[in-house]
Amino acid sequence: MDRLMAIIMALQHGSQTASALSERLEVSRRTILRDIQILSEIGVPLGAASGPHGGYTLMQSFQLPPLQLSSREALCVLFALQGLTGYTDTPFNGERWTVMDKIRSILPQDTSLSIAPLLNSMEVEVPKRVYNIPHLELLLEMTAKGNWISVFYQSLNHRRNLLIKPLKIFAAHGFWYCDCSSYTHGENRRLRVDRMSDIAEVDAPEDYAEPVRLQSQVKTVHIRAELTYKGMLQVERDEHVGEHIEHVGDERWIADFHLPESEWEWAVQLFFSLGLDAKVIMPEKLRAEIRHRADQLRNRYEEAFVEES
Repeated sequence: MDRLMAIIMALQHGSQTASALSERLEVSRRTILRDIQILSEIGVPLGAASGPHGGYTLMQSFQLPPLQLSSREALCVLFALQGLTGYTDTPFNGERWTVMDKIRSILPQDTSLSIAPLLNSMEVEVPKRVYNIPHLELLLEMTAKGNWISVFYQSLNHRRNLLIKPLKIFAAHGFWYCDCSSYTHGENRRLRVDRMSDIAEVDAPEDYAEPVRLQSQVKTVHIRAELTYKGMLQVERDEHVGEHIEHVGDERWIADFHLPESEWEWAVQLFFSLGLDAKVIMPEKLRAEIRHRADQLRNRYEEAFVEES
């Protein structure tokens, strides 16, 4: 019955294919087709269309009565909202608290009591950051509209105006990021939102062409490294490397991955910072760069330190 209700609620928001429903509800396509048949037999007014844009629909005249959240559904929503409160600034600073209070107020007392211990023992870890981004809501609006904007951006190396088309706004590692098409750089870029200012809508550049970057055209470097347990814990959280780590036994892990050449400096810094918890096997160029940085560090600490009075 829970799955049948879930199908009806999904169809209330628009057409859905059997494959999409099976993936969403984590059951086989055959199970979904059987559920659709059951819904039809009990009188739920369903429509079906074939073709690439087809799927199952629910007649507009049919509406479910208001539904009560189960204890697990309430826990799911409150847990997600609790994670959002870890961010210093969001477009929903006030709403993230009031909606949690509203959900708690409509839950039956026994449901609230049953989920409270679980909610208190679960946490979405968000690094504490100190920043303010009053323009985040404006940036979200521009992104949703597909507008081109001009922003003043302060990176580690430059302070300049950029002409970009924001594609996606997301939160990670305690910061907000913007994936965008950059006319200034001539390629897609990922920018930190808290480093943006002076956002203004502009006309699309007349000579702009969407960058086409096939995977085969992106030059990469093959990196293979041995990791200790501690090194593995630090590396597995990285989006480039996390899915390419294999346990080979005796407290040893192997990271084997291809990295875009544009991320070379990041790779050097990563493996140098891991110290004795990583040993690069290949390429030799990366090994040589780490040796060079280690020599520079050793030379710095071999010099006598004279404290200025």
